[in-house]
Amino acid sequence: MKYEAAIQYLENLGKFGIRLGMERIEALLKELGNPEQQVKFVHVTGTNGKGSVSSMIADILLASGVKTGKFISPHLVRYNERIELNGQPISDEEFAAIITSVKVAAECITQKGVDQPTQFEILTAAAFLCFAQNRLDYAIVEVGLGGLWDSTNVMLPVVAVITNVSLDHTDRIGKTIEEIAMQKAGIIKEGVPVVTAATENALGPIKAMSLFKQAPLYIYGNAFTTQLVSSNIKKQLFTLSAGDYHSNYEIKLLGAHQLINAAVAIVAAKLVSKQDARITEEALHQGVSVTRWPGRLEVVKEKPDLILDGAHNPAGAKALRAALDQYYSGKVICFIFGMMGDKDTASVENILFQPGDKVIAVKADGGDRAAEATTLAREIGETTLTETNLPAAYAKALSLVPVDGVICVCGSLYLVGNFKKQVLNE
Repeated sequence: MKYEAAIQYLENLGKFGIRLGMERIEALLKELGNPEQQVKFVHVTGTNGKGSVSSMIADILLASGVKTGKFISPHLVRYNERIELNGQPISDEEFAAIITSVKVAAECITQKGVDQPTQFEILTAAAFLCFAQNRLDYAIVEVGLGGLWDSTNVMLPVVAVITNVSLDHTDRIGKTIEEIAMQKAGIIKEGVPVVTAATENALGPIKAMSLFKQAPLYIYGNAFTTQLVSSNIKKQLFTLSAGDYHSNYEIKLLGAHQLINAAVAIVAAKLVSKQDARITEEALHQGVSVTRWPGRLEVVKEKPDLILDGAHNPAGAKALRAALDQYYSGKVICFIFGMMGDKDTASVENILFQPGDKVIAVKADGGDRAAEATTLAREIGETTLTETNLPAAYAKALSLVPVDGVICVCGSLYLVGNFKKQVLNE
């Protein structure tokens, strides 16, 4: 297949949605020669922060001179973003070739009576095959949904990471924090160290599973902590403490939540370094200092500042609002806001918007899941504006905000991706 045909194949599979379970992915990987057994992995799950933590761990390994891959979801602009080799998305040609190989394997197993693999299972298998073919040392693999029954949960990692646990995807992986935490704790394997910044009710299931699997558990706030030194719109400095270890780090990712994400990533990488001497103290600092993560408090323009953030659940909204209050106190803020209709739109809106804020509601994308702009506007309040397309929404926002203000595009990673394509021409 050519690249366009590979994308069409994936898009067609996407219409069938998500189906949790391991039978299809296990059969598919067996047909491909079990590439997931040929690379060392760090497995990352959590409600928020998976992408940031995965990127920082990958950047630390790359700074160590280690051949490193990364598998994330969803993509913002192009499918290639989901599979990285040594810090770069794979090429169109390599992506098409890998998807073709997996498609052939999928056809073989369906002929044997196995159900057709889902889009995410095809992409997961493609990532594992790509990593094995390129003989990587490590790959950082982000869970698609939950953990226990996610198609990534077929490999044995060297470290497991559970960034945090809050309410999201309640229709699929649990209606309470405890139920969701149990799903995410499903990535914990026998004897494999676990790093988490989960808190309160989420910790019970994680502690229980770690104890059952005899997996060493490192909890933020207990085994390691952070202390902010300084923060501005360009960078943050903080001290990481873990037992007798104290060291200052600099990151470009913004917001108090990113200090915790950075700490989790550093501790995970330090655990990898226990079995790989190439991962040095210098690489820890160098790695996290260069990480940039698109669509997460990403400042893409100035005067006025244009920020893109994919926050789409209450916890993400709290982190975004706290960062806006920290960096833009007293400034005029205009939101270009769109969400998926199956998300907790009311809670996100109540957290994000304050009196005096300007809000332009839009439809996040053209799909059926996206909430209509008029529906969001009714929820938010009578002063909310609506626009039918993103270029018009951005033009309207520019007319509402002074040069020292801020325009924040948020509510969905799909919205952020579409904004990048339609307004920023990425």
